[in-house]
Amino acid sequence: MIPQRLTAAELLDSAGLLAELLTDVVAGGASLGFLVPLAHGEAAAWWRGLAPAVTEGRLAVWAVLDGDRCLGTVSLAFTDKPNGRHRAEVAKLMVHPAARGRGLARTLLTHLEDAALDAGVSLLVLDTETDSPAETLYRTAGWTRAGVIPDYATDPTGTPHPTTLFYRRLEARDPVRTPQYRSAARYS
Repeated sequence: MIPQRLTAAELLDSAGLLAELLTDVVAGGASLGFLVPLAHGEAAAWWRGLAPAVTEGRLAVWAVLDGDRCLGTVSLAFTDKPNGRHRAEVAKLMVHPAARGRGLARTLLTHLEDAALDAGVSLLVLDTETDSPAETLYRTAGWTRAGVIPDYATDPTGTPHPTTLFYRRLEARDPVRTPQYRSAARYS
């Protein structure tokens, strides 16, 4: 499945599906900045609140939609600081529990990295809960661990956990990352 970059209008139209994904993932224990129980309406309002940033180009949101369900999503936040336009932050990589184990998280991440490179971004950063499955994903996907901050964020129940910071340098020299060599099959 190919991740689709959402326009602000598409984000608003898909807010309900994205909210279902977010509430399911948070209920499953993922540390995404929300506490349980996360109400569907609260989650949908959070997604709708991102539309202005998407319109302004400060945020890019990709989703894998499958009928009446969102299987996964990831976002890329661009910096507005003149000295940091070469970097962006990966945010809210989520895969629906029913869609896990099929490589969708890696597909979303790779798609985001390619789009970032196309946008002139050469450095990506992110944070994730230490010892989480997401940490394993980033490490095996070639990201570099920068360090750990103790008690940085709480899990959905409110218990503090350390957070691992990662970065990844993007380089155009890799032929797989050169647009003329990409194919849709790479993202399936």
